[in-house]
Amino acid sequence: MLVFFVRPLKAEAIDVAASSASLRNGVVLKEEFDERFLLLASYLKGKNSPLTGYSHDFIKAADQWSLDWRLMPAIAGLESSFGKRLVAGSHNPFGWGGGYIYFSSWEEAINQVGQSLRERYYDRDKDTPLKIGPVYAPPNPQWGVLVKHLMEEISPLR
Repeated sequence: MLVFFVRPLKAEAIDVAASSASLRNGVVLKEEFDERFLLLASYLKGKNSPLTGYSHDFIKAADQWSLDWRLMPAIAGLESSFGKRLVAGSHNPFGWGGGYIYFSSWEEAINQVGQSLRERYYDRDKDTPLKIGPVYAPPNPQWGVLVKHLMEEISPLR
């Protein structure tokens, strides 16, 4: 007689809830779930970013200002190592104003920079990292390529 012991495998769950999904009568409505939120939160968590809890704010601002949802997190990645290296108390992970513009919160920074990207870049036909780079970061000719690479890391276009 053979006896098998089954031991459950260790499972890890990301400590992120999809706030765009809702629970009604115990059922998650799939049409309200936004996969981008989970992709971004997981990516930022993997980078040990203090911005992980603001993934919803990135998605919301991108939608509000009609931006590629990966753009601002990628800029934050390049400019401040995803919010880990910046002027203390500035809440400015985007290097905005050379990094010396202060925002009162991460949410304010995300929304304000989103609006500015729309008005100063997208509305002027600078709607890709390669077009944005020469104006956003003229000293770094590779800026656009590097931001584009980070965008693809966050989530490849399908």
